[in-house]
Amino acid sequence: MRTPHAIAVLDGVSTLATTTPLGGWYADCLGMELAAGLTQAPNADLREILEGAIGAVTARRGLVPGESPAATVAIARLRDDQVEALVPADTPVVAIQRDGSVDELRDDRLADLITVQPRYREYQQRLKDGEGFGSGDHRRLLQELRAIQIDHVNRQVQGAYWVAEAVPEAAHHATVRSWPAADLTSLLVMTDGVSCGVEEYGLFSSWTAMAQDCDKNGPQSVCDAVHAHEETDPDGRQHPRYKVHDDKALVWARFSK
Repeated sequence: MRTPHAIAVLDGVSTLATTTPLGGWYADCLGMELAAGLTQAPNADLREILEGAIGAVTARRGLVPGESPAATVAIARLRDDQVEALVPADTPVVAIQRDGSVDELRDDRLADLITVQPRYREYQQRLKDGEGFGSGDHRRLLQELRAIQIDHVNRQVQGAYWVAEAVPEAAHHATVRSWPAADLTSLLVMTDGVSCGVEEYGLFSSWTAMAQDCDKNGPQSVCDAVHAHEETDPDGRQHPRYKVHDDKALVWARFSK
C-alpha cells in the first residue's frame, strides 16, 4: 500500500484453519483504511492512524477480539524532513544511513514468547530429523504454539505481544522511530518472509547487502532469491520454519543525495 508520502507493508497472519475470513482478507481491508487515514490526515500520529484503521475495519466488518483474523503492519512516512516508521509485530523496517550504519526498527515480543516454548524446539528438531512439513506431528505442534499465541495476543498479560486485529488499542503498543531524511540512503520495509533472507538464511550478508541488491536488480530480485533458496530446502531440514514458503513483500525506498 502506498500514498504520496507513505508506504505500508501488511502480512496476513497465517492460520491453521481454512475458515474465512482469513489473514489476507483482513490485511487487504486494513490496508485500504490505512491508505485513507494517511491521505486524509498526513500529519497525524502514526499510532492514531493505525488505531483508527483497526477500529474502522472492526466496526464495518463486525469483528470480535480473539476471533478476528489479524495482520502484521509496518508503516513508513516522509513528513517534512523526517522519515517516521511504526511496527507492531514481526514486519521490520531497516534504515540504511549515510554514515554506513544500519538502524533496525523491529518488534520481537512474539519471538520472545514463542522461541522459549518447548513445543517450538520440538517442531524444529523434528524438521531437522527429516519429518517434513506434512506430518501430523508438525501440524499438532503448530496448533499448540498457536494456542499459546492466542492466550497472549493483544492482552495486558505477562509475555503479551500486540498485532493488528480487532483491538484498536494495539496500535499504541507499536514500536516507533524517526530519522532525518537527509541521513538516509535507503529504507527497507518487509515481511518476515523476506527478512529471513538476512536473519535466518544468511542469503544476504547484511541489510546493506540486501539494499545493494535492490539498487542493482530491484526488490523483486530479493524476493525471488529468498524463494529460490527455500526451494533447495523443501523439508525444512536446513532451516526449520513453519512452512516451505512464507508470504513475501518488500518495499525499497531510495533517498536522493
